[in-house]
Amino acid sequence: MNPDDIICSCLDITNGMIQEAVANGAKTLEDVQEINNVGTICGACIEDVENLIAELTAK
Repeated sequence: MNPDDIICSCLDITNGMIQEAVANGAKTLEDVQEINNVGTICGACIEDVENLIAELTAK
């Protein structure tokens, strides 16, 4: 997974930004949203964000 790939086009949030949020303790979509507001505009990326969080926290 490329950290530069955009996961939320509304806010230009990248995979790397989600990875950083999880590395800093975020464990849920709500935790990540508190850090960078991902998925709060149109919501189209929420499933992708949740899948990424699940993948990162399973390690």
